[in-house]
Amino acid sequence: MSKFKVDVKSGNSQTESAEQAADSTDDQADQHDNEIATEVATIGVVAICAAVVSVELIPGLALGVAAALAPRFLPKMGVGLKPLFNSTVRGAYKLGRKARSAFGELQEHVEDITAEVKAEEAAAETAAASGPKAVTQA
Repeated sequence: MSKFKVDVKSGNSQTESAEQAADSTDDQADQHDNEIATEVATIGVVAICAAVVSVELIPGLALGVAAALAPRFLPKMGVGLKPLFNSTVRGAYKLGRKARSAFGELQEHVEDITAEVKAEEAAAETAAASGPKAVTQA
């Protein structure tokens, strides 16, 4: 695999060897590792200083670390959390449907019981209304 470089002033194109391209990617990886190591060391020193000065500063420090690392890890976490989010939404939807069904059945039972109570009260009222007439006539 070769890459082409164009010299704008002279108009000549040159090929860059695969070894040079691999070296440049290795250099970028090393630089990235050095940046991470520097960031971790800085956070560690600040954490130790905060713990020495006041323990109450540690929660704020934890929030700061999260804020510093969020741009690096959130895109990766978003891809990983998408299936979890989808399954959670599906589960909540199914749970909502089952809850609606259960609530409908409960409402139907309550209406049945209410209708039975009303029927019993109506029967008791008709029995009470017809009962004293029979007693007074006798």
